[in-house]
Parts: sequence; structure tokens; C-alpha cells
Amino acid sequence: MEADFKLTSELHADVLVINTSGYVNNEGGEKIAEEFDKHFENGVKKVIINLEKSKVVNSIGISFLIEIIDKLTEEDGKLIFTNLESAIDKMLTIMGLFNYAGKEATVESALKTFNT
Repeated sequence: MEADFKLTSELHADVLVINTSGYVNNEGGEKIAEEFDKHFENGVKKVIINLEKSKVVNSIGISFLIEIIDKLTEEDGKLIFTNLESAIDKMLTIMGLFNYAGKEATVESALKTFNT
């Protein structure tokens, strides 16, 4: 089993970057959603979720990610996933999340996408 879930976040101008570590399950998904909500309430509408140190996302974790996508879509915001493990990339693709969110190889490339 993967290590306990942890996250850090930072603002790059008007872009929130959430870095995760560990299993994105109900606990991890809830922590991501809580961190997102804190910033969303303050007007942040551009979000990057860096899953480089998360190798597993379960269905409950994905439900929290979908909730974030829904909130951003309603406010003309955007979410970009970065550093995706191939299994997570495949799962998000099958579920159709990339119809509503973007993906980039790195946080740096995602930041460039937002700044163009």
C-alpha cells in the first residue's frame, strides 16, 4: 500500500498548483477538494494538479476530481493534470475527463499553457 496521502500547494500568480503524494482515495480526494475550495472561494480559476508522487487514484478519489472540474467549468475555469502515471492517464482518458480538463507532462509546461 502506498504511503499516507500528503499535499502541498502554491500559487503562481493566479494559478493554483496542488502537488500530491500517496494514494488518492477518499481521504486524498477530500484533501485535494478542501485545498481547491479554499482558493476557489478567493477567485482562483486556474488549477494544476501534479500527480507525480501519486501512483494510484481510486474511484472515490476520481469523484472528488470530477467535483473540482464541475466547479471550474461553471466558472469558466480550467484544470490541468501533470506528471501522470500511465495507468492513471489511461483511467482518466477512459472516464472522459480530458474532455473537460487538460494534461501536460510537467507543471512548468502547464504553467506556460495558462500564460499564453
